[in-house]
Amino acid sequence: MAYVPDPVAKRETPTGGGMGRVLTSRAVLAPLIAMVLFVAFWEFLVWANGWPDYVMASPSDLPPAYAEYWGLFIKMGWQTLWRTVVGLVLAVIVGLLLGMVMGFSRLMRDALYPLLVGFNAIPKATVVPIVALMFVGAHDFNTILIAFMISFFPIAVSVSIGLSTLEPEYRDILRALGASQATIFWKIALPKTLPEFFGAMKVAVTLAFIGTNLMEIVSPHGRGLGALFDSGKTNSDYPLMFAVLIALAILGIVLYYVVVALEKIFAGWADRQGG
Repeated sequence: MAYVPDPVAKRETPTGGGMGRVLTSRAVLAPLIAMVLFVAFWEFLVWANGWPDYVMASPSDLPPAYAEYWGLFIKMGWQTLWRTVVGLVLAVIVGLLLGMVMGFSRLMRDALYPLLVGFNAIPKATVVPIVALMFVGAHDFNTILIAFMISFFPIAVSVSIGLSTLEPEYRDILRALGASQATIFWKIALPKTLPEFFGAMKVAVTLAFIGTNLMEIVSPHGRGLGALFDSGKTNSDYPLMFAVLIALAILGIVLYYVVVALEKIFAGWADRQGG
């Protein structure tokens, strides 16, 4: 019998390079276009209402503020950034440990959940003055502590939920094969929990910035962008205040996309986004 080539088998499949470039371009262009439209709408809103800069600063008012206080923005921005990152790292460590304890033990989950929920329900703005008075002069410690306190809760809860909902069949099969609890955690539980963990990290990043700036604004020894904002408020320098807010937003976006990059490295297999 003569061999007849299968036209389906001969059909070439796309390598995905072109589609990958399209998706990458879209991922870059879409947020840039959205930001440009937002800035244009902001400028138009201020112009249309005739608001002076002491009511609402426009985007065109911000470049002079950055030019005048550029050195302060670099110095204060770095102070805010490193304290936020340290607080976030501590939140990740403690949140992972608490989440593992609650995820693997129903008793610990029942015991700790009410405490965590009650603690998280307390407005952190009311905790900031207490911490500032308890550790007077220890501004770095105070700021890191508040950043940690406000951001560890979503991490602990997400890890706990991810581990507690692990299918028991997996555990039973691995235990029957002689796997230890550590092996079950590394091979099954940890990979399953990664999507929930990185989802919580995206929330924790913004929360950590909120905690950092609360302490920088409230503390009499405050340093960082929060203190720079408070200085602008004291001097009625509204363009400076809005410039600080935009700088904080940029730092938050940068840290957010650092988490997104880590998510693609360690949990890229869980990405199910469509076209």
